[in-house]
Amino acid sequence: MTATEQTEAARPRGTRLPRRARRNQLLGAAQEVFVAQGYHAAAMDDIAERAGVSKPVLYQHFPGKLDLYLALLDQHCESLLQAVRTALASTTENKQRVAATMDAYFAYVQDEGGAFRLVFESDLTNEPAVRERVDRVSLQCAEAISEVIAEDTGLSKDESMMLAVGLGGVSQVVARYWLSSGSTIPRETAVQLLTSLAWRGIAGFPLHGTDQH
Repeated sequence: MTATEQTEAARPRGTRLPRRARRNQLLGAAQEVFVAQGYHAAAMDDIAERAGVSKPVLYQHFPGKLDLYLALLDQHCESLLQAVRTALASTTENKQRVAATMDAYFAYVQDEGGAFRLVFESDLTNEPAVRERVDRVSLQCAEAISEVIAEDTGLSKDESMMLAVGLGGVSQVVARYWLSSGSTIPRETAVQLLTSLAWRGIAGFPLHGTDQH
C-alpha cells in the first residue's frame, strides 16, 4: 500500500478505524508530509490535517514528531532490506543475481511514495537515532550481498564485505541520480548498464572451487 492509499483510508475526519489501520494511515500521511517538506519544516499540525484527524488522535499513536519519523524509517529500512534479500534469493545465476539486486535499489528509489528520501536523503542524519538506522540498513544490505560473494568466490569475510559495500553503494547512488536527473533511459536499460559495469569487476573473481568465472 502506498503512502497516499494509507492516507485515504481514514478520510473523512471523524471516521473510526481499528488501531492498526489508523496507525498505518497516520504513517502514510506523515510520509507524504516528510517527503515533501523534510523533517524540520514538517509540523504535526500538517500531518494531522493531511490525515484528516485531530492532533490528539495523532498523539495517541505517536508521542512526538521524532517518534513518528523513526517509525517510518524503521518501516522503509525493513522494506529495502527485504527487497535486497529477495533479489539475492531470486536466482542462482550470478549475473542475473547482480542485476536483480541492482534493480531492487532502482525499484525502491522509483516507488511513488518517495520513501527512499527518508533513508538516503534525510535532513535529520545528525540525529543519532536516525543515523544509526540508516547506517544499520546499509550494513545489513551489504552483509546480505557479502554472504553470497563469500560463498561463491571463497574470498574472506572482509574482502567480500568490501565488494558488497561497493555494489550496494553504487546501486543506490546511481538509482537516485537516474531518478533525480529525469533520465530518459528506461529503468530496465539503466539496470542493464550498471550490471554490465559491475559484472566486469565481480566476474573477475573465479567461482569457489572451480576455474570458471
